[in-house]
Amino acid sequence: MSDEEDDKPQLSASTFQALQEFYKEQEEREKRFLSSDENPTLDENWQLSQFWYDDKTTENLVNVALKEVGPEGKIALVSCPTLYKKMKECLSEKGEVTLYEYDHRFSVYGKDFIPYDYKSPLGVPREKASCYDLVIADPPFLSEECLTKVAATLKFLTKEKIILCTGAVMEKFVERLLDLKKTPLKPQHRNNLGNEFYCYSNFKIEC
Repeated sequence: MSDEEDDKPQLSASTFQALQEFYKEQEEREKRFLSSDENPTLDENWQLSQFWYDDKTTENLVNVALKEVGPEGKIALVSCPTLYKKMKECLSEKGEVTLYEYDHRFSVYGKDFIPYDYKSPLGVPREKASCYDLVIADPPFLSEECLTKVAATLKFLTKEKIILCTGAVMEKFVERLLDLKKTPLKPQHRNNLGNEFYCYSNFKIEC
């Protein structure tokens, strides 16, 4: 063994075993998540600004989507993974739902998962230009910089229709960047957040 290898920090046997057990538990949890007939989700990662919708919000957004584009529609979900499983269940075999998401844990969705980083707004497949009947998005951060970049992605992906879920403090930027209007829908989260959230869209939504 070289001196350089000797200098590398080595995990103790107990630490290595604990790490292996952690990865095994995580893998089993993700397998259960993927195969479950219910609608569970992975744990929120607050470092990625992840806050999952409650069941009612998920149901409301899925119902709005199906009413607007039908069960054979093509729908993109941008940074809102909570909606995927319910949306997938409700679409027909001819329908399509694609999740654009930074968190690679959601690669368990196979071909329906496309890695997405809002910092590279057009770093998505070229063939997806104007591909979707409806795009639903929930930008990870309440900032003008984040929304500006996500807006570029949405304009690229959608044929026309957009639903955006974000904080009430972002309303003027939503209107300026995407010309969306506030709707009666108010997203709620499983872990109550201090910020008030709304849904904005470029078509009429009735509760």
